[in-house]
Amino acid sequence: MRILISGASIAGLTLAHWLVRHGFRPTVVERAPGLRPGGNGVDVSGPAIDVVERMGIMPQVRAAATDVRGMKFVGADDRAVARIGIGDPGAVEIMRGDLVSLLHEATDVEYLFGDSISDLEQDADGVTVSFEHARARRFDLVIGADGMHSTVRRLAFGPEERFIRHRDHYFAFANADGALGENRWVTMYNEPGKMAGVYRSGNHDQAKAYFIFRSKPLAYDHRDVAQHKRLVEQAFGDDPRWHVKELLAGALADPDFYFDALSQVRMDSWSTGRVALVGDAAWCASPASGAGAELALVGAYRLAEEAAGGDHQVAFARYHDSHRELVDRKQRIGVNVRLMVPRTAIGQAVRNTFARLFPVRGAAS
Repeated sequence: MRILISGASIAGLTLAHWLVRHGFRPTVVERAPGLRPGGNGVDVSGPAIDVVERMGIMPQVRAAATDVRGMKFVGADDRAVARIGIGDPGAVEIMRGDLVSLLHEATDVEYLFGDSISDLEQDADGVTVSFEHARARRFDLVIGADGMHSTVRRLAFGPEERFIRHRDHYFAFANADGALGENRWVTMYNEPGKMAGVYRSGNHDQAKAYFIFRSKPLAYDHRDVAQHKRLVEQAFGDDPRWHVKELLAGALADPDFYFDALSQVRMDSWSTGRVALVGDAAWCASPASGAGAELALVGAYRLAEEAAGGDHQVAFARYHDSHRELVDRKQRIGVNVRLMVPRTAIGQAVRNTFARLFPVRGAAS
């Protein structure tokens, strides 16, 4: 079968790898001109560890691990008020860009970089795909692995407003001065409904700045970076405490600045006809879940395994049934959000007291 995958993401590249292993020759189309570098730290954990080990890249993943020990909460004077250690000693945290690079090295397929799907026309025998730049082509199956704002989902299932659930917060991350955070820790400073922090990997020179703020849904273009920077500056620009001003100045100067809503994707089905979704396009659990990479790796592996049977209708149904329980469990993120961004000063004090009860259990690597 001729299979098109939209998105050179963790899910997209993992799916492409396993489809090749099953004898397919998929094509990957990616809007960006190349692999997307950078990004935040992601966890290879739970059943995803087995998937990565079967791909033969687990030694490289461990070698690139971030070596972060846990989260540290600080006051305005930069003194730690509480620490929380890594919850899963068996997990391996790696920067998203590093994992994507390793997946790309392990996956030999046709790539269409700098292009995107503009239209899909399904019939009984296949899908005619129109692109923004390349000529139209015919495929047996199309898989959307193109993130929370999926083009494939919009074209095949309907507008994203039907599937995205806002979780009351917005987040941003960008490059940061490593001197503002403690090595091998995620340092977080809170005001009610807000968090500014520094992610400092032990194995990388570049640190990351994080911002989260509580808000009702905002109207903005998810591709307009200048608009995103204005929204974050409005939320944090008047805060003189801790290192907020320095972190914000560095973030606003970063061309790779990333911003979006803390949202989830909820769908009753991840397929329609000859089109299916995988990764955040199908079930985004939000960064607060800490499970995006795990769900992407495992879901893509399961989809490829089922596709090997040849009947796409049976494959899509079995893929959904085998993966739904894990997705539903990982989308329960209420405690994580309250931990990172308490709504009130009282909630912040309770969080700090709670955190002091748990000793550090060691780094993930």
